[in-house]
Amino acid sequence: MKRALGLFLVFGHLIVPGFGQNNSIGKNDQDAKKVLDLLSVKLKSFKAIKADFTLKIEDANGKLQGTKSGTVLVKGSKYRLVVTGQEVFCDGKDIWTYDKSSNEVTITKSDPSAKTISSPEILFTDFYDKDFLYKLNGEIKQGGRTLEEIELTPVDKTKTFFKVYLYIDKKSHLIYSLKWLEKGGNKYTIITNKLNGNAAISDSQFVFDKSKYPGVEEVDLRN
Repeated sequence: MKRALGLFLVFGHLIVPGFGQNNSIGKNDQDAKKVLDLLSVKLKSFKAIKADFTLKIEDANGKLQGTKSGTVLVKGSKYRLVVTGQEVFCDGKDIWTYDKSSNEVTITKSDPSAKTISSPEILFTDFYDKDFLYKLNGEIKQGGRTLEEIELTPVDKTKTFFKVYLYIDKKSHLIYSLKWLEKGGNKYTIITNKLNGNAAISDSQFVFDKSKYPGVEEVDLRN
């Protein structure tokens, strides 16, 4: 579970110009592009996001390995993630990862090159550039929703994952869930349970306030 959560904490602000690019291994599906274009317009209309989510991990046999629930705040390149026992703050420059069990916070520099598919912010940003081929697989019904399934295949075959599935709510044009499949067999699913695209969020919420964590030990890895 800690490994999965570690993957989930790799954030990045992945804004790209559009979805119409082709790449060296084939052409993208134009029907999928229409769905993704609507998603992009909706995402870009948001000022600041607050979302409740669930992360589910399954092994290669489909056996549930664990779940985590939490909340994520996103505002531009800033974010904050809160899950049981852990909090992550990023003000766009530095990242504070706080572990409640050890009362320790680790400080690192934000690294744009560390962007991955396993980012919770991926649910609220526009990341489908030339690194993926995408196609529309059709519609499915789930919990009273009509979801459009988009299948993405990474162009770079050295990635740790080989397939990503987006499930986009046909009515709201937002991602309901995101599933990625690792080469080792594990499956990770992020589900958005509640989302506010115009949340009132102050910049101070993205900075770790040491005074609120008495006795916290700092591990500064920025140098």
